Amino acid sequence: MAKLWRQIRLAEVCNFQNGFAFKNSDYVEDGNGAFEIFRMGNISRGGGFNPDGKKAFVSEEQAKKLGRFLLNEGDILMCMTDMKSNMALLGHTAWMPESGRYLVNQRVGRITVSKPDLLDRRFFYYHSNSPDYVDWLRAHANSGVQVNLSTDAILNSPVPLPPLPIQRRIAGILSAYDELIENSQRRIKILESMARALYREWFVNFRFPGHESVPRVLSPLGEIPKGWEVKTIPECVDINPRVAVSRDGEKPFVPMDCLSNDLMIISKIEARKGNSGAKFQNGDTLFARITPCLENGKTGFVQFLPDPQSVAFGSTEFIVLRSRTLTPEHVYLLARNEEFRGVAIKSMSGASGRQRVQEKCFNDMRIAHPPDPLLDQFRLIVSPAFQLAHKLHLQIQNLRRTRDLLLPRLLSGEIALEA
Repeated sequence: MAKLWRQIRLAEVCNFQNGFAFKNSDYVEDGNGAFEIFRMGNISRGGGFNPDGKKAFVSEEQAKKLGRFLLNEGDILMCMTDMKSNMALLGHTAWMPESGRYLVNQRVGRITVSKPDLLDRRFFYYHSNSPDYVDWLRAHANSGVQVNLSTDAILNSPVPLPPLPIQRRIAGILSAYDELIENSQRRIKILESMARALYREWFVNFRFPGHESVPRVLSPLGEIPKGWEVKTIPECVDINPRVAVSRDGEKPFVPMDCLSNDLMIISKIEARKGNSGAKFQNGDTLFARITPCLENGKTGFVQFLPDPQSVAFGSTEFIVLRSRTLTPEHVYLLARNEEFRGVAIKSMSGASGRQRVQEKCFNDMRIAHPPDPLLDQFRLIVSPAFQLAHKLHLQIQNLRRTRDLLLPRLLSGEIALEA
Protein backbone atom coordinates (compact mmCIF):
# COMPACT_ATOMS: atom_id res chain seq x y z
CA MET A 1 0.00 0.00 0.00
CA ALA A 2 1.38 3.40 -0.96
CA LYS A 3 3.43 5.11 1.78
CA LEU A 4 3.62 8.47 -0.02
CA TRP A 5 -0.07 8.73 -0.80
CA ARG A 6 -2.46 10.05 1.78
CA GLN A 7 -4.58 7.35 3.39
CA ILE A 8 -8.03 7.78 4.81
CA ARG A 9 -10.68 5.54 6.32
CA LEU A 10 -13.17 3.92 3.96
CA ALA A 11 -16.02 5.61 5.87
CA GLU A 12 -14.75 9.02 4.71
CA VAL A 13 -15.30 8.30 1.00
CA CYS A 14 -17.72 5.33 0.83
CA ASN A 15 -21.08 4.18 2.11
CA PHE A 16 -21.54 0.63 3.38
CA GLN A 17 -24.71 -1.48 3.61
CA ASN A 18 -25.26 -5.00 4.93
CA GLY A 19 -27.35 -7.35 2.81
CA PHE A 20 -30.80 -8.69 3.69
CA ALA A 21 -31.30 -11.89 5.70
CA PHE A 22 -33.41 -13.94 3.29
CA LYS A 23 -35.23 -17.03 4.55
CA ASN A 24 -35.75 -20.27 2.64
CA SER A 25 -39.45 -19.45 2.52
CA ASP A 26 -38.62 -16.31 0.49
CA TYR A 27 -37.19 -18.30 -2.42
CA VAL A 28 -39.10 -18.97 -5.63
CA GLU A 29 -38.31 -20.68 -8.93
CA ASP A 30 -36.65 -18.69 -11.70
CA GLY A 31 -39.00 -17.07 -14.21
CA ASN A 32 -42.07 -14.85 -14.08
CA GLY A 33 -40.02 -11.76 -13.27
CA ALA A 34 -38.05 -13.37 -10.43
CA PHE A 35 -35.05 -11.46 -9.08
CA GLU A 36 -31.76 -13.20 -8.34
CA ILE A 37 -30.05 -12.94 -4.96
CA PHE A 38 -26.38 -11.94 -4.98
CA ARG A 39 -24.62 -14.35 -2.62
CA MET A 40 -21.07 -15.14 -1.53
CA GLY A 41 -20.74 -17.64 -4.37
CA ASN A 42 -21.19 -14.80 -6.87
CA ILE A 43 -17.73 -13.52 -5.86
CA SER A 44 -14.80 -15.30 -7.50
CA ARG A 45 -11.67 -16.38 -5.70
CA GLY A 46 -9.32 -13.43 -5.88
CA GLY A 47 -12.18 -11.07 -6.68
CA GLY A 48 -14.53 -10.54 -9.58
CA PHE A 49 -18.11 -11.42 -10.49
CA ASN A 50 -18.92 -15.13 -10.72
CA PRO A 51 -22.20 -15.76 -12.59
CA ASP A 52 -21.94 -19.52 -11.87
CA GLY A 53 -22.57 -19.20 -8.15
CA LYS A 54 -25.44 -21.19 -6.63
CA LYS A 55 -28.59 -19.40 -7.70
CA ALA A 56 -31.57 -18.36 -5.59
CA PHE A 57 -34.50 -16.15 -6.55
CA VAL A 58 -37.27 -14.11 -4.96
CA SER A 59 -40.50 -12.91 -6.51
CA GLU A 60 -40.90 -9.55 -8.18
CA GLU A 61 -43.37 -8.58 -5.45
CA GLN A 62 -40.81 -9.38 -2.73
CA ALA A 63 -38.09 -7.51 -4.65
CA LYS A 64 -40.23 -4.36 -4.76
CA LYS A 65 -40.65 -4.50 -0.97
CA LEU A 66 -36.87 -4.77 -0.58
CA GLY A 67 -36.00 -2.03 -3.04
CA ARG A 68 -33.17 -0.64 -0.93
CA PHE A 69 -31.32 -3.94 -1.36
CA LEU A 70 -31.49 -3.83 -5.16
CA LEU A 71 -28.03 -3.62 -6.71
CA ASN A 72 -26.87 -1.14 -9.32
CA GLU A 73 -24.13 -1.28 -11.92
CA GLY A 74 -20.86 -0.32 -10.29
CA ASP A 75 -21.81 -1.40 -6.77
CA ILE A 76 -18.90 -3.15 -5.07
CA LEU A 77 -19.90 -6.33 -3.21
CA MET A 78 -17.68 -7.72 -0.45
CA CYS A 79 -17.70 -11.23 1.02
CA MET A 80 -18.04 -10.81 4.80
CA THR A 81 -18.05 -14.44 5.97
CA ASP A 82 -15.87 -17.50 5.34
CA MET A 83 -14.70 -20.66 7.04
CA LYS A 84 -11.39 -20.41 8.92
CA SER A 85 -10.17 -23.56 7.14
CA ASN A 86 -10.62 -21.95 3.71
CA MET A 87 -10.79 -18.17 3.50
CA ALA A 88 -10.72 -18.06 -0.30
CA LEU A 89 -13.47 -15.44 -0.54
CA LEU A 90 -13.27 -13.45 2.70
CA GLY A 91 -12.65 -9.76 2.00
CA HIS A 92 -12.67 -10.08 -1.78
CA THR A 93 -15.07 -8.04 -3.86
CA ALA A 94 -17.00 -8.15 -7.12
CA TRP A 95 -18.11 -5.36 -9.41
CA MET A 96 -21.85 -5.49 -10.13
CA PRO A 97 -22.12 -5.55 -13.94
CA GLU A 98 -25.81 -4.60 -14.25
CA SER A 99 -28.57 -2.73 -12.45
CA GLY A 100 -31.89 -3.78 -11.08
CA ARG A 101 -31.91 -7.60 -11.27
CA TYR A 102 -30.05 -8.64 -8.10
CA LEU A 103 -30.69 -8.15 -4.38
CA VAL A 104 -27.83 -8.42 -1.91
CA ASN A 105 -27.70 -11.27 0.63
CA GLN A 106 -26.76 -10.75 4.30
CA ARG A 107 -23.30 -12.35 4.02
CA VAL A 108 -22.33 -9.80 1.41
CA GLY A 109 -21.81 -6.10 2.01
CA ARG A 110 -22.43 -3.37 -0.56
CA ILE A 111 -19.90 -0.53 -0.87
CA THR A 112 -20.68 2.59 -2.89
CA VAL A 113 -18.36 5.55 -3.39
CA SER A 114 -19.90 8.63 -1.75
CA LYS A 115 -17.24 11.14 -2.82
CA PRO A 116 -16.40 10.57 -6.50
CA ASP A 117 -14.44 13.86 -6.50
CA LEU A 118 -11.91 12.15 -4.20
CA LEU A 119 -12.14 8.45 -5.06
CA ASP A 120 -12.64 6.77 -8.43
CA ARG A 121 -14.90 3.76 -7.91
CA ARG A 122 -12.99 1.57 -10.38
CA PHE A 123 -9.73 2.42 -8.60
CA PHE A 124 -11.30 1.49 -5.28
CA TYR A 125 -12.59 -1.80 -6.73
CA TYR A 126 -9.06 -2.82 -7.73
CA HIS A 127 -7.67 -1.60 -4.41
CA SER A 128 -10.30 -3.71 -2.59
CA ASN A 129 -8.90 -6.88 -4.20
CA SER A 130 -5.24 -6.04 -3.64
CA PRO A 131 -3.33 -8.49 -1.41
CA ASP A 132 -2.41 -5.78 1.12
CA TYR A 133 -6.01 -4.66 1.59
CA VAL A 134 -7.45 -8.18 1.82
CA ASP A 135 -4.73 -9.12 4.33
CA TRP A 136 -5.59 -6.03 6.41
CA LEU A 137 -9.27 -7.01 6.49
CA ARG A 138 -8.52 -10.60 7.46
CA ALA A 139 -6.20 -9.44 10.24
CA HIS A 140 -9.10 -7.38 11.65
CA ALA A 141 -11.81 -10.05 11.23
CA ASN A 142 -13.56 -11.77 14.11
CA SER A 143 -11.90 -15.16 14.56
CA GLY A 144 -13.59 -18.51 15.08
CA VAL A 145 -14.66 -21.52 13.05
CA GLN A 146 -16.54 -19.04 10.89
CA VAL A 147 -14.58 -15.85 10.28
CA ASN A 148 -16.61 -12.65 9.96
CA LEU A 149 -15.87 -9.09 8.92
CA SER A 150 -17.65 -6.50 11.02
CA THR A 151 -19.10 -3.32 9.58
CA ASP A 152 -16.72 -1.33 11.80
CA ALA A 153 -13.67 -3.15 10.44
CA ILE A 154 -14.72 -2.42 6.87
CA LEU A 155 -15.53 1.23 7.57
CA ASN A 156 -12.16 1.71 9.31
CA SER A 157 -10.14 -0.02 6.57
CA PRO A 158 -7.44 2.10 4.88
CA VAL A 159 -7.91 3.58 1.41
CA PRO A 160 -5.01 5.32 -0.38
CA LEU A 161 -5.77 8.57 -2.18
CA PRO A 162 -3.37 9.30 -5.03
CA PRO A 163 -4.43 12.21 -7.23
CA LEU A 164 -7.70 11.45 -9.01
CA PRO A 165 -6.08 11.45 -12.50
CA ILE A 166 -3.59 8.84 -11.25
CA GLN A 167 -6.45 6.76 -9.84
CA ARG A 168 -8.16 6.84 -13.22
CA ARG A 169 -4.95 5.89 -15.03
CA ILE A 170 -4.47 2.90 -12.75
CA ALA A 171 -8.10 1.85 -13.13
CA GLY A 172 -7.86 2.24 -16.90
CA ILE A 173 -4.80 0.01 -17.17
CA LEU A 174 -6.33 -2.75 -15.03
CA SER A 175 -9.74 -2.40 -16.70
CA ALA A 176 -8.12 -3.02 -20.09
CA TYR A 177 -7.05 -6.46 -18.87
CA ASP A 178 -10.54 -7.17 -17.53
CA GLU A 179 -12.09 -6.17 -20.85
CA LEU A 180 -9.83 -8.61 -22.71
CA ILE A 181 -10.76 -11.31 -20.18
CA GLU A 182 -14.48 -10.58 -20.57
CA ASN A 183 -14.19 -10.65 -24.36
CA SER A 184 -12.54 -14.09 -24.25
CA GLN A 185 -15.19 -15.31 -21.81
CA ARG A 186 -17.93 -14.18 -24.21
CA ARG A 187 -16.23 -16.02 -27.08
CA ILE A 188 -16.08 -19.22 -25.00
CA LYS A 189 -19.80 -18.94 -24.26
CA ILE A 190 -20.57 -18.47 -27.95
CA LEU A 191 -18.48 -21.53 -28.89
CA GLU A 192 -20.25 -23.61 -26.24
CA SER A 193 -23.66 -22.42 -27.39
CA MET A 194 -22.88 -23.18 -31.03
CA ALA A 195 -21.65 -26.70 -30.23
CA ARG A 196 -24.75 -27.48 -28.16
CA ALA A 197 -27.07 -26.09 -30.84
CA LEU A 198 -25.39 -28.20 -33.54
CA TYR A 199 -25.64 -31.30 -31.34
CA ARG A 200 -29.38 -30.76 -30.80
CA GLU A 201 -29.96 -30.10 -34.50
CA TRP A 202 -28.13 -33.22 -35.71
CA PHE A 203 -28.67 -35.80 -32.96
CA VAL A 204 -31.90 -34.77 -31.22
CA ASN A 205 -33.92 -33.21 -34.06
CA PHE A 206 -32.22 -35.40 -36.72
CA ARG A 207 -31.67 -32.42 -39.03
CA PHE A 208 -28.13 -33.35 -40.05
CA PRO A 209 -26.66 -32.60 -43.51
CA GLY A 210 -28.56 -34.61 -46.11
CA HIS A 211 -31.33 -35.61 -43.69
CA GLU A 212 -33.97 -34.86 -46.35
CA SER A 213 -32.93 -37.94 -48.35
CA VAL A 214 -32.72 -40.32 -45.35
CA PRO A 215 -36.04 -42.05 -44.56
CA ARG A 216 -37.20 -42.56 -40.97
CA VAL A 217 -37.76 -46.04 -39.55
CA LEU A 218 -39.56 -47.23 -36.44
CA SER A 219 -37.45 -48.10 -33.39
CA PRO A 220 -37.92 -48.53 -29.62
CA LEU A 221 -37.22 -44.78 -29.41
CA GLY A 222 -39.79 -43.89 -32.05
CA GLU A 223 -38.85 -42.87 -35.55
CA ILE A 224 -35.11 -42.52 -36.18
CA PRO A 225 -33.13 -42.06 -39.42
CA LYS A 226 -32.46 -45.22 -41.39
CA GLY A 227 -28.94 -46.50 -40.73
CA TRP A 228 -28.91 -45.30 -37.11
CA GLU A 229 -28.87 -47.90 -34.32
CA VAL A 230 -30.48 -47.98 -30.90
CA LYS A 231 -27.81 -48.60 -28.27
CA THR A 232 -27.60 -48.40 -24.49
CA ILE A 233 -25.28 -45.85 -22.91
CA PRO A 234 -22.77 -48.51 -21.70
CA GLU A 235 -22.52 -49.82 -25.27
CA CYS A 236 -21.18 -46.49 -26.50
CA VAL A 237 -19.79 -44.80 -23.36
CA ASP A 238 -17.37 -46.17 -20.76
CA ILE A 239 -18.61 -45.15 -17.33
CA ASN A 240 -15.82 -44.63 -14.79
CA PRO A 241 -13.16 -46.41 -16.88
CA ARG A 242 -10.34 -47.92 -14.86
CA VAL A 243 -7.16 -45.86 -15.03
CA ALA A 244 -4.04 -46.47 -12.95
CA VAL A 245 -2.23 -43.54 -11.39
CA SER A 246 0.69 -43.62 -8.96
CA ARG A 247 0.31 -42.32 -5.42
CA ASP A 248 3.80 -40.80 -5.63
CA GLY A 249 4.41 -37.19 -6.60
CA GLU A 250 2.03 -34.34 -7.31
CA LYS A 251 -0.54 -34.63 -10.08
CA PRO A 252 -3.32 -32.37 -11.39
CA PHE A 253 -6.33 -32.53 -9.07
CA VAL A 254 -9.79 -31.24 -9.95
CA PRO A 255 -12.14 -30.39 -7.03
CA MET A 256 -15.85 -30.03 -7.71
CA ASP A 257 -15.73 -26.24 -7.75
CA CYS A 258 -13.34 -26.35 -10.72
CA LEU A 259 -16.31 -27.28 -12.93
CA SER A 260 -18.62 -24.69 -14.46
CA ASN A 261 -22.40 -24.85 -14.40
CA ASP A 262 -22.63 -23.74 -18.02
CA LEU A 263 -19.31 -24.29 -19.81
CA MET A 264 -16.94 -27.13 -20.71
CA ILE A 265 -14.00 -25.27 -19.13
CA ILE A 266 -12.23 -26.77 -16.10
CA SER A 267 -10.46 -24.03 -14.14
CA LYS A 268 -8.38 -23.48 -11.00
CA ILE A 269 -6.80 -26.94 -11.23
CA GLU A 270 -4.73 -27.86 -8.18
CA ALA A 271 -1.65 -30.06 -7.68
CA ARG A 272 -1.97 -32.79 -5.04
CA LYS A 273 -0.25 -35.95 -3.93
CA GLY A 274 -2.03 -39.30 -3.75
CA ASN A 275 -4.49 -40.99 -6.10
CA SER A 276 -7.79 -41.19 -4.24
CA GLY A 277 -10.77 -40.10 -6.32
CA ALA A 278 -11.91 -40.18 -9.93
CA LYS A 279 -9.19 -40.70 -12.56
CA PHE A 280 -9.41 -39.27 -16.04
CA GLN A 281 -7.54 -38.35 -19.21
CA ASN A 282 -7.92 -35.88 -22.07
CA GLY A 283 -11.20 -36.36 -23.90
CA ASP A 284 -13.09 -37.55 -20.82
CA THR A 285 -16.20 -35.81 -19.51
CA LEU A 286 -16.58 -35.12 -15.78
CA PHE A 287 -20.21 -35.38 -14.67
CA ALA A 288 -21.20 -34.29 -11.15
CA ARG A 289 -23.09 -37.07 -9.39
CA ILE A 290 -24.12 -35.31 -6.17
CA THR A 291 -26.88 -32.83 -5.36
CA PRO A 292 -27.02 -29.86 -5.91
CA CYS A 293 -23.97 -29.89 -8.24
CA LEU A 294 -25.71 -32.09 -10.82
CA GLU A 295 -28.88 -30.00 -10.85
CA ASN A 296 -26.78 -26.84 -11.16
CA GLY A 297 -25.14 -28.28 -14.28
CA LYS A 298 -21.55 -28.94 -13.18
CA THR A 299 -19.95 -30.78 -16.12
CA GLY A 300 -16.47 -30.45 -17.63
CA PHE A 301 -14.48 -31.59 -20.64
CA VAL A 302 -10.89 -32.66 -19.94
CA GLN A 303 -8.36 -31.17 -22.36
CA PHE A 304 -5.80 -29.57 -20.06
CA LEU A 305 -3.34 -32.49 -19.75
CA PRO A 306 -0.07 -32.31 -21.73
CA ASP A 307 -0.47 -35.59 -23.66
CA PRO A 308 -2.88 -38.53 -24.22
CA GLN A 309 -1.09 -40.73 -21.67
CA SER A 310 -1.25 -38.24 -18.78
CA VAL A 311 -3.73 -38.92 -15.97
CA ALA A 312 -5.31 -36.52 -13.49
CA PHE A 313 -7.55 -37.23 -10.54
CA GLY A 314 -10.31 -35.38 -8.77
CA SER A 315 -13.39 -35.39 -6.59
CA THR A 316 -14.94 -38.73 -5.67
CA GLU A 317 -18.25 -37.13 -6.67
CA PHE A 318 -17.44 -37.22 -10.41
CA ILE A 319 -18.73 -39.81 -12.83
CA VAL A 320 -16.17 -40.08 -15.63
CA LEU A 321 -17.63 -40.61 -19.11
CA ARG A 322 -15.38 -41.79 -21.95
CA SER A 323 -16.36 -42.40 -25.55
CA ARG A 324 -16.37 -45.99 -26.83
CA THR A 325 -18.16 -45.68 -30.16
CA LEU A 326 -19.08 -41.98 -30.27
CA THR A 327 -16.57 -39.09 -30.06
CA PRO A 328 -15.29 -37.27 -26.94
CA GLU A 329 -17.11 -34.07 -27.93
CA HIS A 330 -20.35 -35.97 -28.59
CA VAL A 331 -20.18 -37.55 -25.12
CA TYR A 332 -19.71 -34.16 -23.46
CA LEU A 333 -22.67 -32.69 -25.35
CA LEU A 334 -24.74 -35.78 -24.56
CA ALA A 335 -23.98 -35.22 -20.86
CA ARG A 336 -25.31 -31.66 -21.25
CA ASN A 337 -28.52 -32.95 -22.87
CA GLU A 338 -31.64 -32.48 -20.72
CA GLU A 339 -32.90 -36.04 -21.24
CA PHE A 340 -29.58 -37.57 -20.16
CA ARG A 341 -29.40 -35.35 -17.09
CA GLY A 342 -33.06 -36.02 -16.28
CA VAL A 343 -32.44 -39.78 -16.10
CA ALA A 344 -29.49 -39.20 -13.78
CA ILE A 345 -31.43 -36.84 -11.52
CA LYS A 346 -34.37 -39.25 -11.20
CA SER A 347 -32.00 -42.02 -10.06
CA MET A 348 -30.57 -40.03 -7.15
CA SER A 349 -30.85 -41.58 -3.71
CA GLY A 350 -29.46 -41.05 -0.24
CA ALA A 351 -29.90 -38.68 2.67
CA SER A 352 -31.48 -35.32 1.97
CA GLY A 353 -28.88 -32.86 0.72
CA ARG A 354 -26.34 -35.60 -0.07
CA GLN A 355 -28.16 -37.57 -2.76
CA ARG A 356 -26.08 -39.21 -5.48
CA VAL A 357 -26.66 -40.56 -8.96
CA GLN A 358 -26.90 -44.35 -9.20
CA GLU A 359 -24.58 -45.45 -12.01
CA LYS A 360 -26.85 -48.33 -12.95
CA CYS A 361 -29.39 -45.75 -14.18
CA PHE A 362 -27.45 -45.60 -17.45
CA ASN A 363 -27.67 -49.35 -18.07
CA ASP A 364 -31.09 -49.19 -19.68
CA MET A 365 -30.87 -45.70 -21.11
CA ARG A 366 -30.82 -45.84 -24.91
CA ILE A 367 -29.85 -43.37 -27.58
CA ALA A 368 -30.06 -43.26 -31.37
CA HIS A 369 -26.46 -43.98 -32.40
CA PRO A 370 -25.40 -42.17 -35.60
CA PRO A 371 -23.31 -43.81 -38.35
CA ASP A 372 -19.55 -43.36 -38.07
CA PRO A 373 -19.24 -41.05 -41.13
CA LEU A 374 -21.72 -38.61 -39.58
CA LEU A 375 -19.86 -38.72 -36.24
CA ASP A 376 -16.59 -38.01 -38.06
CA GLN A 377 -18.19 -35.08 -39.87
CA PHE A 378 -19.55 -33.72 -36.60
CA ARG A 379 -16.16 -33.98 -34.91
CA LEU A 380 -14.43 -32.14 -37.75
CA ILE A 381 -16.77 -29.21 -37.07
CA VAL A 382 -16.92 -29.11 -33.26
CA SER A 383 -13.43 -30.27 -32.24
CA PRO A 384 -11.79 -26.98 -33.36
CA ALA A 385 -14.40 -25.11 -31.29
CA PHE A 386 -13.52 -27.17 -28.20
CA GLN A 387 -9.81 -26.53 -28.78
CA LEU A 388 -10.34 -22.80 -29.29
CA ALA A 389 -12.38 -22.59 -26.08
CA HIS A 390 -9.46 -24.17 -24.21
CA LYS A 391 -6.95 -21.82 -25.88
CA LEU A 392 -9.07 -18.81 -24.90
CA HIS A 393 -9.22 -20.12 -21.35
CA LEU A 394 -5.42 -20.30 -21.23
CA GLN A 395 -5.25 -16.72 -22.54
CA ILE A 396 -7.62 -15.64 -19.76
CA GLN A 397 -5.36 -17.27 -17.17
CA ASN A 398 -2.32 -15.46 -18.57
CA LEU A 399 -4.15 -12.13 -18.60
CA ARG A 400 -5.25 -12.62 -15.00
CA ARG A 401 -1.73 -13.47 -13.88
CA THR A 402 -0.33 -10.37 -15.59
CA ARG A 403 -3.07 -8.15 -14.16
CA ASP A 404 -2.56 -9.56 -10.66
CA LEU A 405 1.18 -8.93 -10.89
CA LEU A 406 0.60 -5.35 -12.01
CA LEU A 407 -2.09 -4.57 -9.45
CA PRO A 408 0.03 -4.22 -6.26
CA ARG A 409 2.83 -2.45 -8.15
CA LEU A 410 0.43 0.13 -9.57
CA LEU A 411 -1.40 0.64 -6.29
CA SER A 412 1.82 1.04 -4.34
CA GLY A 413 3.22 3.61 -6.75
CA GLU A 414 6.14 1.30 -7.62
CA ILE A 415 5.20 1.85 -11.28
CA ALA A 416 5.25 5.61 -11.69
CA LEU A 417 2.38 7.16 -13.65
CA GLU A 418 1.96 10.75 -14.65
CA ALA A 419 -1.28 12.50 -13.83
